[in-house]
Amino acid sequence: MALDAIGIAGTALTVHRKWLDSVSDNIANVNTVRATDEAAFQARYVNAQADASGQGVHVAGVEYGDAEGRMTHEPNHPLADEDGYVRYPDIDMAEQMGSLIMAQRGYQMNAAVVDRAKETYQAALQIGQNR
Repeated sequence: MALDAIGIAGTALTVHRKWLDSVSDNIANVNTVRATDEAAFQARYVNAQADASGQGVHVAGVEYGDAEGRMTHEPNHPLADEDGYVRYPDIDMAEQMGSLIMAQRGYQMNAAVVDRAKETYQAALQIGQNR
């Protein structure tokens, strides 16, 4: 039972790590500027799905944000077109920060499950050895 808990929590740790990776990449690129004839940086969104076996969770896929981004008038920017526009990614920083907190908490909770399951397994091994 304890080993199942470690394996299940391990799958969740992997999913939360990938979620943290995508959020950190999105935040890092929130100010990535592109010329208007190029696609904007596309935010990554991780889709998690329960395993059909009932033994954890896995990444079912990744969705990408809008390549159109948002046009901003910055006539002095070196990448600005003849009308003075550049392209920024369409990333909502508040949404990313909320996702960051949820992914971090999920990772912490599953790491705690691994610790508690390991302690339980070690306690079970000690039964009968203290005579």
